[in-house]
Amino acid sequence: MINIQIFRDKDYIIGFKIEGHANYAAFGKDIVCAAISVLSQTSLMALVEVCGIDESKLKYKIDDETGFLEVNLPRNLNINVIEKSQIVLKTFELGVKSIIESYPDNVTLVNGEV
Repeated sequence: MINIQIFRDKDYIIGFKIEGHANYAAFGKDIVCAAISVLSQTSLMALVEVCGIDESKLKYKIDDETGFLEVNLPRNLNINVIEKSQIVLKTFELGVKSIIESYPDNVTLVNGEV
């Protein structure tokens, strides 16, 4: 089971954490793991490339073997960057919810206040 947690601070998404494997199919053939992986890693790249967040200030940890990815926005971003990051992170959340609709036995989502 892939467990996804989205971190919020009041009205803003400030990060997410993904743990586990979907176990939908054999390693290398698991479309659910692949979908979550592409969605999450694209979101991470977009925070840097599209939103302009300095990669050295973006807090993230990746462990492909265990299926772990955690991304947290740095504090004190200007409002323009925050607004851009919300588009990326809300799109990530929308994508996760869409995957869960099709594969509810393989992915869970929890929203948490920080």
